[in-house]
Amino acid sequence: MFRLSVCVEPLIDDISFVERVKEVTQAGFLAEFWRWSSHEQDLDALAEDPDVKIGTFSGSVDGSMVHPDGVAEYLEGVERSVEIAHKLSCRELLILTGKLSSEGEVAHEKAAHPATMWITAYKTLCEVAEIAEREDLVYNLESLNTVLDHPGYAIPRPEDCVRLISEVGSPRIKMLLDIYHVQMEQGNVIETIRQYSDYLGYIHIADVPGRHQPGTGEINYPQIAQTLRDVGYSGTIGLECWPDGDLQQAMQAFRQVFS
Repeated sequence: MFRLSVCVEPLIDDISFVERVKEVTQAGFLAEFWRWSSHEQDLDALAEDPDVKIGTFSGSVDGSMVHPDGVAEYLEGVERSVEIAHKLSCRELLILTGKLSSEGEVAHEKAAHPATMWITAYKTLCEVAEIAEREDLVYNLESLNTVLDHPGYAIPRPEDCVRLISEVGSPRIKMLLDIYHVQMEQGNVIETIRQYSDYLGYIHIADVPGRHQPGTGEINYPQIAQTLRDVGYSGTIGLECWPDGDLQQAMQAFRQVFS
């Protein structure tokens, strides 16, 4: 059986971050969010609430894992995020190659030469793996589509993630497979799940087009759910979407597909 989480970041509009987290957890889901540094003043309130369970959040802050000049700052942010993970009793963190702006634009440096970029990413991720082992954490590296949402991002395809992760060779470094991003970047979602099932650490979902809840677009989510079961995935699936209509209806549609 899957664990289900809901990302609160797209949902913060008329009520606060903490209220959204509590709404999601009261509905029976884990809560997840993006940059903890954007909500630092609220983290104690979450940590003190025994009913709040956090699925994941960003395990890095600033810097870049794909440019030599950004590595020190990147790893410093990873270390700072470890403290937050322990505070919130969260063992699974998501990581990107660096910071994104509030509009989703790439806001970190990327080495001009591909060899430099990949060697730097490999060395940095090896250091993250050491931190993960020391702190009993798991980091899930995410690929993001460059077609619409994140032009210029260094790891646009699941294959890019897998090649890097396989070279690092740590069971504590896995892939966050975002079905929305896979469909946008390349399609062929079901075969991607089958091909890279051994690397799956976390799943994000939203439909295409619009990045809304399952059932609003072209992705056959019941078949996606069955494929994940077929390959033996039993981790967390996170709804990371902008609901089309009522949030409660969106969460219900999500639960119906993946429960």
